Parts: sequence; C-alpha cells; structure tokens
Amino acid sequence: MNWDQIEGRWTQLKGKARETWGDITDDEWDRVAGKRDQMIGLIQKKYGDEKADAERKVDDWLKRL
Repeated sequence: MNWDQIEGRWTQLKGKARETWGDITDDEWDRVAGKRDQMIGLIQKKYGDEKADAERKVDDWLKRL
C-alpha cells in the first residue's frame, strides 16, 4: 500500500493507527488525514521520538497493513 492509497482510505485506516499510537486523539488523526509527514511530526511531538525513529515506526506500521 502506498501513501496515496492511505490518504484515500484514511477514515478506515486511522483506527489501525489509533491502535498503535493510543495517546493521539481522534481530532489529531483527523488533522493528519493520512499524510506521512504530518503523521511523523505528530508521533515525534506526542512521543518525543527523533525524526528517524518516528519515520521507522510509521514505515513499520505501513508494512503491517
């Protein structure tokens, strides 16, 4: 699955993201709207991750979809 597909199916996929990153609110997920860079930035902010770590986590999440 690529990021265009994720953006198109975000309403369905944000539940899976919520399972992985439970500290992020529904409103925050709605603002991300399936955009990779925004998702990485949000995970960095919420969990205090370095950018490379957040990117790795998002990429790992994508592989599990």
